[in-house]
Amino acid sequence: MSASSGEAGVGRGFDDPRWMVAERVAEAVQRRFPADVLAVAVHGPLAHGDDDGGGDREAGLLVVTYRPGSGPRPATRRVDGVLVDLTVASAEDYLAQARVLSPLWPLTADRYVTTQALHDPTGWLRTLRDEHLGRLARARPAEFSTAARQAWYRGSAAHARAARLAEWYETDQALLMLGEARLAAATVSGLLSRTYFRDPGDAVRRTGLAGADMTEVGVVLGRQAEELAARGRAVDGTVDELLTL
Repeated sequence: MSASSGEAGVGRGFDDPRWMVAERVAEAVQRRFPADVLAVAVHGPLAHGDDDGGGDREAGLLVVTYRPGSGPRPATRRVDGVLVDLTVASAEDYLAQARVLSPLWPLTADRYVTTQALHDPTGWLRTLRDEHLGRLARARPAEFSTAARQAWYRGSAAHARAARLAEWYETDQALLMLGEARLAAATVSGLLSRTYFRDPGDAVRRTGLAGADMTEVGVVLGRQAEELAARGRAVDGTVDELLTL
């Protein structure tokens, strides 16, 4: 995945209604909170600049403030047919998040390294990207394995639950849990290979898990368990091991 924190206007389709709404939101935020806002940016499909503007017409926006609790409140709202997901965080808090290597890292990293600036006079978005990439460069293999193991437990539990629900002919619930198992297995793959994804759909698609059935997901989880064991710790352990982690 490529990183981008370019200047305003780079890669924008000004006939795209999502960009038009994003620009209006950025202008309104700067006008109403001029002393609070450090940067405003888009992330997700708009930041990548390769989306055709179809589908659900969503715009993910980030507002970075100088201090916690200042600026607008986080919100989700449809504006002129565009679903706007507004994330608001202080610079310090967001940088702290960017330094965390969690089990969900494959699904969260993209918003730290791929952004398009709507307002960034100090170049803060570049700092955000560099902080996250620097954290990855310093990460030890064991950190990725530990995060992958936690994601694997989530996937294994979801898969077992899906299998039981299927046996009880609770088809709809079984499909939901199978979807959770697919996504968890995809995040395990991302952690083991140090690969991040644009979104959940991208994760299951790129790992070959989109549409995988119960048996196929079980096989993937089994292989992942073997790899995690080979990396130093089996997914099954003792009570003493649980209490000394």
